[in-house]
Amino acid sequence: MGTGSLLAAFDRSLKDPAGFWGEAAEAVHWYKKWDKVLDDSRQPFYRWFVGGEVNTCYNALDLHIEEGRGDQPALIYDSPVTSASKTFTYRELRDRVAGFAGALARLGVGKGDRVIIYMPMVPEAAVAMLACARLGAVHSVVFGGFAANELATRIDDANPKVIVSASCGVEVKRIIPYKPLLDEALRIARHKPGRCVILQRDMQRAELMVGRDCDWNEVMEAAKPHECVPVATTDPLYILYTSGTTGQPKGVVRDNGGHLVALKWTMKNIYGVDPGDESTWPDTVCPQAPWRKFWPLTLTWPSAQWSACMTN
Repeated sequence: MGTGSLLAAFDRSLKDPAGFWGEAAEAVHWYKKWDKVLDDSRQPFYRWFVGGEVNTCYNALDLHIEEGRGDQPALIYDSPVTSASKTFTYRELRDRVAGFAGALARLGVGKGDRVIIYMPMVPEAAVAMLACARLGAVHSVVFGGFAANELATRIDDANPKVIVSASCGVEVKRIIPYKPLLDEALRIARHKPGRCVILQRDMQRAELMVGRDCDWNEVMEAAKPHECVPVATTDPLYILYTSGTTGQPKGVVRDNGGHLVALKWTMKNIYGVDPGDESTWPDTVCPQAPWRKFWPLTLTWPSAQWSACMTN
């Protein structure tokens, strides 16, 4: 979209927000169409697409498989730190996500429950985010390797039912054990989640606590694939915490409907991306970026992620 067209779209979105975003919403799959595009009765607390039902994971994965793009690359993992590389098609990624959603459901996670994801930049982190969205659960990504006290603060605020983590993260010159940090965070946190799912990595395996910790591979083997759960468009998708450098971290909540419509429109009209194009998102799992995992997938283009920065 050229500068003139973009300015015209911006102007219309301000003058006629219901009409503008109502048209944009036609590009999204809905289980139930909305009753009202914009509810501004409690300004500044606006609500979008009130009365509608949607699932973000369905729009990111299942929809494209049903439309014949199941064998198209959806996610490209390329780590120069560990020299690991793998491409996942939409079908492969959907199957992994559905499986982990089933694993979370077996652990008691359902619509509206919170899940903290404390992971390095590995494909399983993206799988966990999408699996939460599939169930209607609310995920919160905490930067992998964060200090125990910082993690505990977010645990106490989000009150997660499950925490998903890994045994370690890998940087260029060192391995960072995650499990001791997680254990210490759970020791000092007031809220105690019921279970933790741990991805055991070959670089350094972790000791699991009996009765609380589960092995990622084992829960995946025992799980049955879970279908997408329709949620209200105003239901939360994820919690995004501020850094906390100026005080207590603040949790910003993003809903499903408005978030999905805006990101779908943005990828095409702001970034000029078409289905089949490829991009790199090097900081996908940093605390500021859980939304980036949903952006490329909704428009059917692969995300080549985690090139060189952060912890793999």
